[in-house]
Amino acid sequence: MPNTSSPRRAIVIGGGPAGLMAAERLARAGMSVDLYDAMASVGRKFLLAGKGGLNLTHSESRPDFDTRYYERQADVAAWLDRFDGEALRAWAQALGVETFVGSSGRVFPKDLKAAPMLRAWLSRLRGQGVRFHMRHRWLGWDEAGGLRLRSPDGESTATADAVVLALGGASWPQLGSDGQWVPLLAQAGAGVAPLRAANCGFDLGAPREGAGPGWSPFFVDRFAGQPVKPVALSAEGPDGRRFSRQGEFVVTASGIEGSLVYAASALLRERIVRDGEALVHLDLLPGRDAAWVAEQVAHPRGSRSMSSHLKSRLNIEGLKAGLLHEVLTKEAYADAATLARTLKALPLRLVAPRPVAEAISTAGGVTLESLDERLMLKSRPGVFVAGEMLDWEAPTGGYLLTASMASGVVAGDGAAAFLSSRD
Repeated sequence: MPNTSSPRRAIVIGGGPAGLMAAERLARAGMSVDLYDAMASVGRKFLLAGKGGLNLTHSESRPDFDTRYYERQADVAAWLDRFDGEALRAWAQALGVETFVGSSGRVFPKDLKAAPMLRAWLSRLRGQGVRFHMRHRWLGWDEAGGLRLRSPDGESTATADAVVLALGGASWPQLGSDGQWVPLLAQAGAGVAPLRAANCGFDLGAPREGAGPGWSPFFVDRFAGQPVKPVALSAEGPDGRRFSRQGEFVVTASGIEGSLVYAASALLRERIVRDGEALVHLDLLPGRDAAWVAEQVAHPRGSRSMSSHLKSRLNIEGLKAGLLHEVLTKEAYADAATLARTLKALPLRLVAPRPVAEAISTAGGVTLESLDERLMLKSRPGVFVAGEMLDWEAPTGGYLLTASMASGVVAGDGAAAFLSSRD
């Protein structure tokens, strides 16, 4: 049983899912917990994620689930052994939140909302004795090892027997994750990989030879903001790894974004780093094979225009027709064989990921080699790191949130064990 007569004091800095989970685990272990956050309220990015329906986790079974974490899958799998998708659903159930599995395998609360879950979570944390301190920005350590905090009332110092840092990455900085912790952790001896955009959109290069970069003004005016579906996207990473998946994405004023693009974003980003560009191919008719498409395009069209022919034979019109005109010259568009090949493999050259601040999440951060298995800094005993601050990434679909919360479990339990060992 934890020693509750004179509990050790822990501080959690950061009120996202990882920080809240670390606070919960510490409080459950009988520790005295204070949580500080720079914003006026906690869970802001969590609430934003819930606006379109809160995707808690994914029903995919392990070890397939683990592969979503790319080269860090072995490390993240150790976190998931402690708190995986099924454990997250059971945790939500204990909060009074029923979940269901959608047609895509993604798991959502039955009401699809984030706010009721966050309210229930905060109520439970307060009932466990967690104290919340809002509008307190962490500034690093003072010479005595105290935590420097700036609030509207000025600068103050807080001390604790263990600290969990869960400050997020650098995406959506207006919600609190601005990456200002990077030099502070580097000064503390941690290895910090540069923060990079993950689950992000990309800017388009020249869509065809002789054209300037990006979509034509006509295409942007007519189609920016519209989804392309159904479509399949394929690409190859710098290591030869292939990506091919059907789904949908959105045309932007400068390129493309959306769930299908996010799923390939790590591979595309690294290809751009190596080669200066990444080539993707779009199958505009993923339900049809190439031979059938070629036959339909070559079918006699009489006096009809090619556009009318494609609309009647293949239901290609609007945005998909616009994509063809963007990448094909007039001569290529008039050639049936070239047109048929392009319908099944329309090429787009991507030249840059969108800025980190626009990304859903970030890659990079505190390297796992800087930490022990409890996620404690080797260079600063008693300081633990959790969530998106760590150097890992995952696609959307519930994988991000699950691993963030799992890392909070590991760091929170690690901090509690560290404190207990000092009694």
